[in-house]
Order: sequence, then C-alpha cells, then structure tokens
Amino acid sequence: MTDDERPARERILDAAETLFAEAGFEATPTSRIADRAGVPKGLVHYYFARKPDLLEALVDRLPDERVAPADVVVPGDVTESLHRLVAGLDASLGSSALLSHLLWREADTHPAVLDALHARFDLLVEQIRDVIAAALPRCDADVDSAAHLLASAVSYRHSVARHVDDGAAAIRRELTFLASALERPH
Repeated sequence: MTDDERPARERILDAAETLFAEAGFEATPTSRIADRAGVPKGLVHYYFARKPDLLEALVDRLPDERVAPADVVVPGDVTESLHRLVAGLDASLGSSALLSHLLWREADTHPAVLDALHARFDLLVEQIRDVIAAALPRCDADVDSAAHLLASAVSYRHSVARHVDDGAAAIRRELTFLASALERPH
C-alpha cells in the first residue's frame, strides 16, 4: 500500500506526530499538517474538530504496554522478574520514543493528554506490583512504594529516550538495588 492509499485519518495523524515533534504543538498550524498529509485542510477538521483532538488521538497510538506476569515472572527471583518486565516494556515502548516524548512535553498544557498518561502510569504501577507479588508472594516490604519508584524510573526513561543514550546499565543497577531491598527481611 502506497502512502496515498493509506486512510486519510492515519496520514493526518502521521503528519501531526512528525510536525508536533519537530516544531511543537502550538507552532504547528493545521494547514501544515494537511500539506504534509496530502489532504485538504477541511479534511483535517472533518476528522479532528479541534487541533487538541489531534493530540488526544496520538495518545491512542502509544503501544499497549501490558506485559503478562506469566511471561516474565521467575518465582523466587524478583530481580530477574523485574528485568524481564522492563525488557518487555522497553520492547513495546521503544518504537514510540518520539511520540512518548512529544506527549509528555504537551501534557502540561493539555489536561486530556495528562489524564491519559496518568492512566498509563497507574497501569504500569499495577503491572510492577503484580510481578513483585508473583515473584515474591510472601514479601513483607513496601511493594506499593517499590512499584511506584520503578514505574517512575521507567516512565522517565521513556519520556526522555530520544535524548539519552541507552540507559540499560542505569536501570539494571536500579532494578538490582530495588530487588535486593524487597528480598531483605523486614
């Protein structure tokens, strides 16, 4: 399928993603998006009544970051389980580093985007909590705090991924430290 054969809505979103990333949301007129997408300007407004609707639609383009605990948990080994989880998240989110950065940047001025990103963060915390609980079922450490800390580290990495060289070594140290704290008797 050639670029012109793809649905107009998808071409518009592709153009918006590229242009918002290059120049920012505020500095990108819808006429430029229409030009880049190869569609009449009216078609942009047909699919997206308001310019912020484009940004909100881009949130839906982020990949599904659900990783099934059964795919990553090594019973009794929280370190390896968390490493597998982060590797799975990295694999699903790696393809969207530019989009992720763009959305985090625009979240300050677009409440719907911020709400969607908060919902994704809450899902990430839940996944981490589930992996810790499955790997260490009798853990008496503060699993909620550990899950929030790791989710913050992963979210930060993904929000700045296009500006930072691979942070695999740093996240590996953080995961190992966190896992050792969880495994200590409390």
